[in-house]
Amino acid sequence: MGHGGNVIDELVTDHREVEELFGKIEALPSGHKDRKMYADQVTMELVRHSVAEEAYLYPAVREHIDGGDALADKELEDHAEAEQIMKDLEGCAADDARFDQLMVKLMREIRQHVADEEQNLFPRLRAACPPDALDRLGEKVRMAKKTAPTRPHPAAPDKPPANKMLAPGVGMIDRLRDALSGRGKHA
Repeated sequence: MGHGGNVIDELVTDHREVEELFGKIEALPSGHKDRKMYADQVTMELVRHSVAEEAYLYPAVREHIDGGDALADKELEDHAEAEQIMKDLEGCAADDARFDQLMVKLMREIRQHVADEEQNLFPRLRAACPPDALDRLGEKVRMAKKTAPTRPHPAAPDKPPANKMLAPGVGMIDRLRDALSGRGKHA
């Protein structure tokens, strides 16, 4: 969940962890019960990652990059689409006919989003933002992920200050639900 380094290094490491979980899902046959466990882990990681990006990365993009408002708005649209897919996936068992369809859709959306961030947004941010500011953002992102929600909440605010105020409380409730249900635990 927290890896160290500047904001870009932190988020790229998150991307690799999610891709590894996608690989585990893809390696299992359709309907296998562990696909749901990995899907829950993917959702938990993606929600924490998204909340941290929305709280700290996208405001920095708006501040430091020319045309940053449009760039950040596009990233937020991507998040909203992925969050709705995750919400739909949350109610599906691994052997549900919609599970595979939703998983494929989520993987496609996330892979496109990651490619866009890593090939476009991150290089532009690295060029425009001082290294010490990137380091501070990395620490803020790590802190945000510790208290962030672990379940999709498509109707929740995605821009400061409301998202920063609400996320810790919602995150606490999500983590309690996860602990009680065993969600996200390895088989």
